[in-house]
Amino acid sequence: MRTLSADATRRTALAAQGFTDPRPAGAVTRRHLDRVMGRVQLLQLDSVNVAVRAHYAPLFSRLGAYPRELLDEAAWPTTPAGRRRRSLVEVWSHEACLVPVEDWPALGATGVITRHRGYADLAAQQPSLLRDVLGAVAETGPIGAGALERVLGAAPGKSAPPRSRPPGATWWERSDVKRACEHLFATGGLSIGGRRHFERLYDLPENVLPPHVLQAPTPDPADAARQLVERAAAAHGVATEPDLRDYWRMSPARHRTAVDELVDGGVLVPVDVEGWSRPAYLHAGARTPRRVTGRALLCPFDPVVWRRERAERLFGFRYRIEIYVPEAQRVHGYYVYPFLLDGHLVARVDLKADRSTGDGVLRVQGAFAEPGPGALHVAHELAGELRLMAGWLGLGDVVVADRGDLAPALQGALRPRGAERRLGT
Repeated sequence: MRTLSADATRRTALAAQGFTDPRPAGAVTRRHLDRVMGRVQLLQLDSVNVAVRAHYAPLFSRLGAYPRELLDEAAWPTTPAGRRRRSLVEVWSHEACLVPVEDWPALGATGVITRHRGYADLAAQQPSLLRDVLGAVAETGPIGAGALERVLGAAPGKSAPPRSRPPGATWWERSDVKRACEHLFATGGLSIGGRRHFERLYDLPENVLPPHVLQAPTPDPADAARQLVERAAAAHGVATEPDLRDYWRMSPARHRTAVDELVDGGVLVPVDVEGWSRPAYLHAGARTPRRVTGRALLCPFDPVVWRRERAERLFGFRYRIEIYVPEAQRVHGYYVYPFLLDGHLVARVDLKADRSTGDGVLRVQGAFAEPGPGALHVAHELAGELRLMAGWLGLGDVVVADRGDLAPALQGALRPRGAERRLGT
């Protein structure tokens, strides 16, 4: 069996994720967005908005400053013409994600869409509520759960009024209507027609998906599984079977069968990777560049780092998200971005977009160096990427707190600072 060095494996993985593709020199277009989606396959959604929402960040990492409206229009268009050009749709896959619309049939055929069964008890106990929700969405959609709850509560001839969300309830204490909507969304009965301040607006799939997707024949489950596993393998370059399975969260038995079939077909090549305890698979079309250059800030939900033990194998970089850790016990901070420089994770920064005063600032609440390149070089490159990010987010400055061993060098690299051009000006 072929053996890959740890360095070659890392370069292969970064090339697969698009980090050897040059950033656009001019305006970023839908073509560039599609190119990135062809690499990463999906964008994870997350409600945390301390710096920028998670689905926008991987595109910035790979494209640089781009208009976020470009992604909004691809995923949640607001005009009939835009809906016909919709290229992304929300589904449960890795987690709640944006995926290319063409993947909807395969996701449904493999059961990936239906694997999220947290509200299945509600479906069994209140089937009339699900019917009422579907009927109301058909009449009013796209609509949020709160508005839908009011519609159902006021509608004559419906089932008994559903349990409302109690006053003062936490975010997790959802009403029966919200739970019904989430169950239908997870199982493919509803889709997401739009977003309003990040609130999901539920709609019927036939109002969301383009006609060519709706009319596509349902694929054979085994064919669909191979299709999705191959896409995960292309996005990884080199990966273990659990790495690949984590991308779509497919059932283990179906996933292993698909991997074996792709090996038999020559699409996946078994390899040994230096330092890895599990066998790995190289995608037959993967490239191993001689070197990887450039820089990027990676959000906690970027595909390069979202599987933490894979990031540790690839980069020797132990990474844990500390959102739910009490502040006094956090090691690096609340919402920490690893910094990728020339193919290595060389630092991490705890970022916050603070819009409370003036033009706002991008706050670096902690900056920490990894073993490797000198602090001054890392700080200079990191300062350039932070300035780019601040301009992309429409913030006027970058302010670095004293916390972390890289903070002094980063403060120096950001001083003095010339006027930064904001995106689109």
